[in-house]
Amino acid sequence: MKQIEVVAAIIRKGDKIFATQRGYGEWKDWWEFPGGKMEAGETPECALVREIHEELSAEISVDEYLCTINYDYPKFHLTMHCYLCSLVTEALHLNEHEAAKWLEKDELDSVKWLPADFEVLEEVRSKI
Repeated sequence: MKQIEVVAAIIRKGDKIFATQRGYGEWKDWWEFPGGKMEAGETPECALVREIHEELSAEISVDEYLCTINYDYPKFHLTMHCYLCSLVTEALHLNEHEAAKWLEKDELDSVKWLPADFEVLEEVRSKI
C-alpha cells in the first residue's frame, strides 16, 4: 500500500480552531486541518511553515506537537503529524481550499471532517 507522510496545522486563535474545506479530488467538500506533504530532508515544523504559506499566504508559529495519526484510506496509508500553531500574520487567503471556518470547541462536529482529521479531534478538544 502506498505510504504518504504529511503535517497538519491546528491553528488556534483564542478558543477557536481553523478548518479548511477541500475544493478538489475524491474528498472534495470534506473538511481538514491545513497542511501537506513533507519534502525530503524537511523537518515537520519547516514543512508546516512552508505549506501554510503556500495554502493560506500566512505566517505561523509552530507552538507544540499534538499527535501523530496513522490512518488507512482505501488507496494509501497516511501518517499525519499534527501541531498546535498560531498566526504570526492575521491575513489568511484561500489559495487551495474552497472555504474555511473558525470553529469553537462545541462547533467541531458541525463539519464533515476527513477520516484522519476526525481522529485528531479528541486531542484538539483537550487543548482548547
